[in-house]
Amino acid sequence: MLNDIKNSLRVNGTDLDNEILDLIESAKADLNLSGVNKDKVKDDDPLIKRAITVYCKANFGYEDVNMSMRFQESYVSLKHHLTLSTEYTVGDEQ
Repeated sequence: MLNDIKNSLRVNGTDLDNEILDLIESAKADLNLSGVNKDKVKDDDPLIKRAITVYCKANFGYEDVNMSMRFQESYVSLKHHLTLSTEYTVGDEQ
């Protein structure tokens, strides 16, 4: 996941890895707090991965505030759709 997010943010090298890893974990925690079941927040799920990517883009620190706001709006919309779906809010059956 780290390399995919770094590619999306157009980041090379490892200097910002800790910051990016914190953003990834923050995105996952935010999804959980919003109602997405913890066992559904998987790195290989395309919608979860997209939500994490957009969250990171919104919070990475673009100089253009409008760009950050657009990514934030996109994240909120995607998160809203995820929390409305029982596929993402109900835990896996064991």
